[in-house]
Amino acid sequence: MHIKEVTLEGFKSYAGRTVVPGFDPLFNAITGLNGSGKSNILDSICFVLGITDLRQVRAASLQELVYKQGQAGVTKATVSIVFDNSDRSRSPLGYEDSPEITVTRQIVVGGRNKYLINGHLAQPSRVQTLFHSVQLNVNNPHFLIMQGRITKVLNMKPPEILSMLEEAAGTRMYEMKKESALKTLEKKQNKVDEINKLLDVEILPALEKLRKERCQYMKWANGNAELDRLKRFCIAYDFVQAERVRDGALNDVKQIKTKIVELDETTENIKAAIQEMDNNISTLAAEKEAKVGGEMKVLSDKVDKLSHVLIKETSVMNNQEETLKSEEKGAEKILTNIEDIKRSILERDAAVKNVENEASDMKRRAEDLTKELDEKEKEYQGVLAGKSSANEKKCLEDQLRDAKAAVGDAESGLKQLATKIKHSEKELKEKKTLLVSKRDEAIAAENELKTRTKDLEGIKASMGSINYDEGQMEALQKDRSAELEIIQKLKDRVRNLSGELANVHFSYRDPERNFDRSKVKGVVARLIRIKDSSTATALEVAAGGRLFNVVVDTEETGKQLLKNGDLRSRVTIIPLNKIQTYMIPDRVQQTARRLVGPDNVTLALELVGYGEEVKNAVAFVFGSTFVCRNMDAAKEVAFNRQISSTSVTLEGDTYQPSGLLTGGSKGGRGNLLRKLDELAKAEADLSDHEKKLFVIEQQIGALLPLQKRHTELKSQFELKSYDLSLFQNRVEQNEHHKLGELVKKIEQELQESKQELTEKQVQHEKCVSTVSELEKTIKTYGTEREGKLKALEKRIKSIKSEMQSMSKQICLVIQVV
Repeated sequence: MHIKEVTLEGFKSYAGRTVVPGFDPLFNAITGLNGSGKSNILDSICFVLGITDLRQVRAASLQELVYKQGQAGVTKATVSIVFDNSDRSRSPLGYEDSPEITVTRQIVVGGRNKYLINGHLAQPSRVQTLFHSVQLNVNNPHFLIMQGRITKVLNMKPPEILSMLEEAAGTRMYEMKKESALKTLEKKQNKVDEINKLLDVEILPALEKLRKERCQYMKWANGNAELDRLKRFCIAYDFVQAERVRDGALNDVKQIKTKIVELDETTENIKAAIQEMDNNISTLAAEKEAKVGGEMKVLSDKVDKLSHVLIKETSVMNNQEETLKSEEKGAEKILTNIEDIKRSILERDAAVKNVENEASDMKRRAEDLTKELDEKEKEYQGVLAGKSSANEKKCLEDQLRDAKAAVGDAESGLKQLATKIKHSEKELKEKKTLLVSKRDEAIAAENELKTRTKDLEGIKASMGSINYDEGQMEALQKDRSAELEIIQKLKDRVRNLSGELANVHFSYRDPERNFDRSKVKGVVARLIRIKDSSTATALEVAAGGRLFNVVVDTEETGKQLLKNGDLRSRVTIIPLNKIQTYMIPDRVQQTARRLVGPDNVTLALELVGYGEEVKNAVAFVFGSTFVCRNMDAAKEVAFNRQISSTSVTLEGDTYQPSGLLTGGSKGGRGNLLRKLDELAKAEADLSDHEKKLFVIEQQIGALLPLQKRHTELKSQFELKSYDLSLFQNRVEQNEHHKLGELVKKIEQELQESKQELTEKQVQHEKCVSTVSELEKTIKTYGTEREGKLKALEKRIKSIKSEMQSMSKQICLVIQVV
């Protein structure tokens, strides 16, 4: 790939379009008179290739590359180079199919710098990649060899020649990319380390804590569920027992009721029989009257018999009634007995528990006696076998034999330890002598170690003296980003609200030089703040067109604005020094409050906030109108002769004393004041956050040198720490250190051997003492054996008798239960 032609337009001395064609693929020379622009053609080629050091093209800024720096009507400089790309083997990556490549660079005075490849816009990095792929880098130190530098190139040293060869071969580009990639890897590694630290310090411990809490909660939940299940079992058991008692009582009651029903039926039968007998008596009496003679006597006899039967049945009935009463009393007694039985069951349960406790105590006592009996029997058998106590497994002769064997073992162990101690002391003496010979080397290493440790501690102290904590700058940068985001949102909010409220923005041109803009206070709507958003509609209706009046300090200021202020629309101006305000008198206000209640009527002026300097203007707008809570109150205030003032409801309906009523539809009224209130709040929030951002920026500026110093010291500390660890490893590997460790090991083994020797001596003395005691015991054992046997037999008999009595008591307790 080589240059075919160069086109210049507005570049340095070339004001018009100039084409330089016919470049040779191998060698080119540009000739001409002084000042004809030979060097400018070379500068234009370097300009397109993307040179960054403008001194190479004899300029201090890009603007100087434009013809006469844009003062002659030419405001941009354009240079295009057409490259021959017919040799595909040497084509840039991605452009193998293009026979020609046109690269254009253009700069505009006060504007931007842009590149084009084959007529399409391209980023500077893309253009650099194109040239780098064919080993063209105009920013290489030796790419452009100016006048007077040829001799310097010829006298280059080998490293400089190597650097120039790398530039010519194009390998320098890959070195630069490698360095850039390594820097990127280092940044990413720092981020990965930070994330790993966050995982290890915060997230993983929190997860572990949550897992433990989950396990504890699951244990608690399972225990709670088990507790509920057992409680339900207990309740169900109590319920079943109660049902059984209830069913038994109900059966008894049913039986009693059945008997009562039977007695009632018997009573009814008796009453029916009595009624039947009365009927028979009446019938017989009638027949008696009808018949006379012998029949009378027969009837009398029948009457007597029936009377006897009647008396008998009556007595039976009375007996049945008495039986019924006694059965009812018996049922009551049964119910009482049921309650008594329940109480007795509870008492019996308590008694059973007491008896069980007594039985448990007796059982424990019986177990203790059984255990003691076994021990005494074993001791008795041991005495018979020739043992001094029941716990001994061997007889006295066997124990004496074992004790003598232990004495022999202890003596052999003492001899071995004495030999080992003697050998260790000899070896220790030799190693210490060798260690002393290596002392100078150890002292030098120790001094070097102290020096390195002192340097490391000095760096650590320097880090501690810096008033900077790890992560402090990152936290501030995070806060700054958050504040910038909030400020941007608030600015958008303020801009949107300002656009919606463009009609209340008063713009003007200064009517005279050095005009004091503080004389113009602004539009009334921007000078007030509503205290309650629910009154916005009423206040906007009450003010009407006066909301858009402009407040100024004097009438002279108003005249200047009207005459020379270049106002874009008609405005009404309120001069503070001339305005005549009408305020509803306090007497009328009190009358209105008494008439409809203080909560139902308020002077409009009291519902807005304002500055003291614009008090007259605000009173002029709101001082003559009442704001009422409802229509009834507004009517009373407007049409009452003692008040007779304009009133406005919260919905925006207007009542005038003349009888004129206005209202019905809101039509978006009230939104203006609400939006103005929102705008004021947004501007206040914006101001607060801008102040916070300013404080954060100051803190970041103050921390930057501290962070830089801390980072440098941290790098030094890590390097020194690594160097110290390597030196410590070397010290530990040298001969003196190994000898020192070996001496310590021998001293420790020697101390352990001496301690073991002392223990063996004590053990030997104990074994000798045991042998002596056993020999004495064997001599005295024959005289004491008979007394021990008799005492043991007596105790065994007493234990057996006590166990028999205990067994009888347990049987009695079981019978009671």
